[in-house]
Amino acid sequence: MGKVLVTGGAGYIGSHTAVELIDKGYEIVIVDNLSNSEESVFNRIKKITGQLPQYGIFDITDKQILSQFFKNYSIDSIIHFAAYKAVGESVEQPLKYYENNLVGLINLLNCCVEFGVKNFVFSSSCTVYGQPDILPVTEQTPTGKVESPYGNTKLVSEQIISDFIKSGKNLKTVLLRYFNPIGAHPSGLIGELPIGVPNNLVPYITQTAAQIRDELKIFGNDYDTPDGTCIRDFIDVNDLASAHLAALEYLTKINNSTHYEAFNIGTGNGVSVKQLVDTFIQSTGVNLKYRYTDRRAGDVVKIWADTALANTRLGWKAKTPLSETLKNAWRWEREIRMNN
Repeated sequence: MGKVLVTGGAGYIGSHTAVELIDKGYEIVIVDNLSNSEESVFNRIKKITGQLPQYGIFDITDKQILSQFFKNYSIDSIIHFAAYKAVGESVEQPLKYYENNLVGLINLLNCCVEFGVKNFVFSSSCTVYGQPDILPVTEQTPTGKVESPYGNTKLVSEQIISDFIKSGKNLKTVLLRYFNPIGAHPSGLIGELPIGVPNNLVPYITQTAAQIRDELKIFGNDYDTPDGTCIRDFIDVNDLASAHLAALEYLTKINNSTHYEAFNIGTGNGVSVKQLVDTFIQSTGVNLKYRYTDRRAGDVVKIWADTALANTRLGWKAKTPLSETLKNAWRWEREIRMNN
């Protein structure tokens, strides 16, 4: 097999997937514009795997540079993570999200045609389901009722890929609809490293525990859930990374050159924000200051996955207990504070 291009490979999920790929003997090359990551991540990947990945630092929305990059490398497969991903920010800056997330994808698909890429794993999201009427969510749950511009970029991206495949282009594609990735690598060497104030829950929890933030604000405690806080399907980032390997291996075994399929990637369990906070306090022994505040625009009330399709077809299953995931997140937070 030729090289695997990991776009956004210095980012949170991308870096963990890069480690998985290297550990399993894949030859990878990373592209990242470092808009929400740091170049030091490449050395951290080397510390874990013993191998420094090849990489390019540029923006995939620049079609010319991207095309030149493809000329320099023989790329067989792509795992595409490079996209903006904060729900709240997308509500405030929709054009930034549409431009980055859609133009980047279109440029990549054009390169797939031009340079004969065979396999494409797309980082999608459960946000494409909006607030579903029936839970848990299956792959047959209707998509389209998205609650934010971010969610809409994922939905439109899926439609772009589908139309691209239907037009007869030779590309085998799997869309992975993630639920809520959390945690860090057990080594404490890579994890979620948001630039500025975190948009995601667990980095905000760990930064509050590390006294970087004064307190954790929980957005809303008056939702229609048992404890009034939103319910999510929180999946360990290492389990999520292994799903990308499973998807890639699945694609290589498919003979149809125009394959298109979506999978839910989660644990299958709904956990409330309050339950997550309580589990963090119990598993780490750290006291955490938090208070409830107003609801946040774009938030879905409750969602969790039916993962049967990924379990059976991809041979993949989430394995890591929530307490272990949160301990790893806390280990990572302390590692970056000690070394910065």
